Amino acid sequence: MSKPAIGFCGLGAMGFGMATHLVKQGYEVTGFDVWQPSLDKFKAAGGIPSTSLFESAKDKTFYIVMVATAQQAQTAIFGDGTGKDEGILKGLPQGVTLLLCSTVPSEYAKSVEKELKDVGRDDVFFIDAPVSGGAIRAADGTLSIMAGASSAAIDKGKWLLDELSAPTKLFVVAGGVGAGSNMKMVHQVLAAIQILSVSEAFGFAAKLGLEGTEVREKVIKSEAWSWMFENRSVRTLTEDYFPGASAVTIIVKDTGIITSMARLLNFPSYLVSAAEQVYFAAVDKGYGANDDAGIVRLWTSEPVNSVKSTLSPEEKETKLDFVVSLLTGIHLVAAVESIAFAKHVGLPLPQLYELAVEAAGGSTQFKGFGTKLISILENGTGEEEVRDHLGRLKAAVNEAQTLKCPLYLGGAALNLLVSANASLEGLLKLYTVR
Repeated sequence: MSKPAIGFCGLGAMGFGMATHLVKQGYEVTGFDVWQPSLDKFKAAGGIPSTSLFESAKDKTFYIVMVATAQQAQTAIFGDGTGKDEGILKGLPQGVTLLLCSTVPSEYAKSVEKELKDVGRDDVFFIDAPVSGGAIRAADGTLSIMAGASSAAIDKGKWLLDELSAPTKLFVVAGGVGAGSNMKMVHQVLAAIQILSVSEAFGFAAKLGLEGTEVREKVIKSEAWSWMFENRSVRTLTEDYFPGASAVTIIVKDTGIITSMARLLNFPSYLVSAAEQVYFAAVDKGYGANDDAGIVRLWTSEPVNSVKSTLSPEEKETKLDFVVSLLTGIHLVAAVESIAFAKHVGLPLPQLYELAVEAAGGSTQFKGFGTKLISILENGTGEEEVRDHLGRLKAAVNEAQTLKCPLYLGGAALNLLVSANASLEGLLKLYTVR
C-alpha cells in the first residue's frame, strides 16, 4: 500500500526534525512555516514547502501541528479571522486525523476538541500529543510522546505516533484529550527546575573557583546526574548560546503553563515558581532568544570554562562536593514536586515514572526516589528520611552565603527539606495537605 500524504505546520527545530524524519521514511510531507529559510531548508531535505495553511492541509488525511504556543495553534487550525488564510481546518477532508504536538495547556487542548464539534467538524480524529526529546531525537524518530484522545482517534493515529516515537516511548494517557498535555506539564516540572539548576550549579562552581570541565566530569558520574545537566553543560562550557538549541523563551512558556495551572488548581509549585522568576530575569537581561544554558551569565560575566583552579586536591574535592550536594537536593525536591502535581491532576503515577525516568526530565534522584514517592502517595507506605540530603544541601547553602552567591533553587529546596523534617512523607505533605 502507498503511504499517505501528511501535512505539517511548524518547521522550527523540533518540527523540522519530525517532518524530515517522515520524509526519510518515504512519506510525502507538505510543510508550512512563516519563515522562508525554513521552507527552503525543508525543500532541500525532500519536503514540499507551502506558504499557505489551507494548501498545506488540502486533501491530507493526516496532519501534524507543531508550533510554539496555543495562540499559534489556534490561528493555524482555525484561521486568523481575517480571511487572508482560512487555516488548516478549511483544507482538511472528512475523517482526517489531526495531531497537536505542541506543548499547550490541557484546557486549550480540550477547547480545540470542543471547537471542532462546535463548527461542525466532529469528523476530525483529534489527538493531544505533546512530545519530548529534543531536535536530534525528533530527526531520528525516537521522541517520547504523550497522547491523549478518544480510543477511536488513537486507533486512527497510532501508526503515525509510532513513526515519530522510540519503540517504548509512546505513552497513551488515560483520560482523553487534555491528558497528554497534563502529562507533558508534569514532566516539564522536572525539566524547568533542572534546566535552571545547571546554570545555578555552574555559577556556584565559578564562585568556588572550580574549573567548568572538572565540574561536568564530577557531576555526570555522581548522584547529581540529570539528563539536562549532561545535555546543557556542553553548551554552557562552549558558550553555544547564540541562538543555541533551546531558547529561554521556550522554557518561559512551559513554566507559564505549569504555574498558571498550579494557581488555578491551588497547587504549590514551589521550585517551578522560583525558577520562573529567574527565567523572567534572564528575559529582562535580553537573553530570551539565547539558549537557556546561557542563563549562567546571571551569576558570572566570565565564561565558566575560563576559570583556572588554584585549589589543592583536597579543597577541590570538598568544593566539588558542594556542587554535587546542591544538585542532588534540588533534584530530589523536583521529583517530589512533579509526582505530587501528577497526583493532584489525576495522572497515572507509574506511567509518569516510566516516561520521565529516561526522558529529558530524568535524574538519578528521580530514578532512585520516584517509586518510593509513588508508594507513599498511592499506598500510604514509606517514611524514609533524607537527612543526608538536608545536611549536605545545608553545607552548600552555607558556603554560598559566605561567597554571596545566589542559590535560588538551592535555598528553596533547603527550606522545603527543613519544613518536611527531612522525610519523603513530610515533603509530600507540603504539596498535598490542604
